[in-house]
Amino acid sequence: MDLHQLRVLRELADHGSIAATARALSVTPSAVSQVVASLQRRFATPLTHKRGRSIELTGAGQALAAAAVAVASAVAQAEASVDAYLGDLSASVRVSGFHSAAVTFFPALAALSSETDHPPVECVDEDVARDAFPVLTASYDLVIAHRMSHTPPWPTQQLSVVPLLQEPVDVAMRTDHPLARRAQLCPEDLVDLPFVSTHTGFSPADLLESIAASAGRPMHVVHRINDFTTAAAMVAQGNLVALLPRYTAAPPKDSGVTLRPLGEVRALRNIDALMRPEHAIRQGVSVVLQSLQQIARTLVQSAHAPESSKGRP
Repeated sequence: MDLHQLRVLRELADHGSIAATARALSVTPSAVSQVVASLQRRFATPLTHKRGRSIELTGAGQALAAAAVAVASAVAQAEASVDAYLGDLSASVRVSGFHSAAVTFFPALAALSSETDHPPVECVDEDVARDAFPVLTASYDLVIAHRMSHTPPWPTQQLSVVPLLQEPVDVAMRTDHPLARRAQLCPEDLVDLPFVSTHTGFSPADLLESIAASAGRPMHVVHRINDFTTAAAMVAQGNLVALLPRYTAAPPKDSGVTLRPLGEVRALRNIDALMRPEHAIRQGVSVVLQSLQQIARTLVQSAHAPESSKGRP
């Protein structure tokens, strides 16, 4: 039996006839009769009996109609519980992010989560290959994911995708490197240089493939390091070069590492928030998502601000 059948039986008990029940439910009398007949087939004992030209519930029918009231009450309570959960800002929101996103977003997000009007947040770092980010949405309310602009988009038929940031990927080198004197580099400048790159399947290693295709020669990858801080430190200590995102992984000014933009190829990294559609309707998730968007805006504004204004209150 289903909820609709129980509702029809309950209305029949309240209205006392097929016709009156049909009017109450805005259906035809035939439709009501079919539902009652279908429900009757589930029980050996009669649920209704005729009294003249009308139909009345038997004792068993009345017992089932009473149970239908209890079921309707339970369903209403369940729906109310879900509504309360969806609007509850005290329920924790789980957020995952890859390493450079964790450094960028998690400290500010953790600080916000201590405020009374902000949901508590559980932050977890997940360093996975690009194709594995959608899978993480089964375990987290929000997944901070990244992909290069030239790679396939996220499967929006399965996920809700909210852009957070689009950042250029620059070439990192020592400040005394010969290429540091140039304002912009091209793919031909980078062939034969010793690269520190991420592992295959992790951005921006896939950008090196585009650079190699443009230059017509393979790139020379010496080290595979997924952590941008480590990669920048290795660049600072030797003749190595690396690809570093401009906003989320830029080395400190006193690091001895210089960033130069790359021309002739689309060197952009998209940072997006991925979630399952059913997670998106939670008010707490919506608030945390707005916080992530504000953190991203602040990051870009700070990166574009004149040096003299940075650090001012």
